[in-house]
Amino acid sequence: MRVRTFTPLNSIRADGFEALAVASASADWLQLQPPQRTLPLVSEAALPAGSGFVISSGGSTGGQGLCVQPSANLNASAEATAGWLLRIGINPSSSLLLNPLPLHHISGLMPWWRSRVWGAQHLPLEPSWIKQPSLLLAQIDCLADPACVPRLLSVVPTQLIRLMDDSAGLAFLKSCAVIWVGGAGLNASCRAAARRERLNLAPCYGATETAAMVTALPPQDFLDGMDGCGNALGDVEIQLDADGGLLVRTHRLAAGRWNGDPQAVSELLRDGEGWWRSGDLACWLPGLGGKSRSLQLIGRRDAVINSGGETLFLETLETRMGAFFAVLPIKSFVLVGLSDAYWGEKLVGLVRFRDGLSEAQCNDLLMEMTEKCLGLAPAERPKQWLFCPTLAVNVAGKWERQRWSAWAVSQC
Repeated sequence: MRVRTFTPLNSIRADGFEALAVASASADWLQLQPPQRTLPLVSEAALPAGSGFVISSGGSTGGQGLCVQPSANLNASAEATAGWLLRIGINPSSSLLLNPLPLHHISGLMPWWRSRVWGAQHLPLEPSWIKQPSLLLAQIDCLADPACVPRLLSVVPTQLIRLMDDSAGLAFLKSCAVIWVGGAGLNASCRAAARRERLNLAPCYGATETAAMVTALPPQDFLDGMDGCGNALGDVEIQLDADGGLLVRTHRLAAGRWNGDPQAVSELLRDGEGWWRSGDLACWLPGLGGKSRSLQLIGRRDAVINSGGETLFLETLETRMGAFFAVLPIKSFVLVGLSDAYWGEKLVGLVRFRDGLSEAQCNDLLMEMTEKCLGLAPAERPKQWLFCPTLAVNVAGKWERQRWSAWAVSQC
């Protein structure tokens, strides 16, 4: 059995996917490495028979994870997505997959893999095109008529918002038959704006462990006013436990996962009945007008604290605060809960301001953030804001709350 690493090129994305095709043909297993960071190589002895990829996972429950996804699982995921497209009247084989996502993530790998399974076209989108949507519009103007070749776009919420805020970006989005976007990160104002512009959004939910999407909301259901991330795809079962914990059962669960040392024994994903506990909290929204129900993500289990007898969903609270802070020069912020004798867990905010501000300006902004939160319930107001110049999400774009909680403890 052969395993080798693959690090995406920091140049033209199309060249990166061509190199990936060559590399995957010459190895049974390919471990995708994030740019500018090298993760330990998984032992060949730990890999199952066959071929596939070792992919970084979000690591939002405590450090960077690595998942083993056999090619058969990626094929099954592509076929399930194809079935979803057929049910909404789109022929997968005649489509064009537009991909601005990093190829070392499952989100960027799967559009390319789907194109191979479906016999469809795949166009990697350069980051510079997203930052300057006029360049993007110029690139796609020469493509086939979207009425004949449906355009299927995969984006994260930040990319979607950037494109919606630009006239050329908006024109590009309107040319897409499907815009898959992670539904948990879509705030109410973004959803409302997308409906006003009649964008074919398809909020979805998935993970590296499930070989990408396990639910997706059809664009017409979104435009008709439904929220959430849709119902389960054809090869997936979903259930919620008594606390709202999200469980997934599908035959395409990763063959192994490491949350730390890849030379150690891999984590068992399935329980005795085949269910994977995702670490997310969710609820079901009823369907509108006879339509299927829709999964609503509430937040991560590790993003829920009890403060003063109140249960606080930190991701929901961060979204609300983001609206308060929209005009402030904030690069990023995150909420954590720290053990406290009075509150049980006290709410503390960490913030990173844009570069170039003086210490006095940062202190003034910390006070302004505190004032802007006074309209919240007492338990929802951070008891302290801490300036953290290194604050950032991990390479998968997710918050490692345990890490930042430990940092906050060291400062308090």
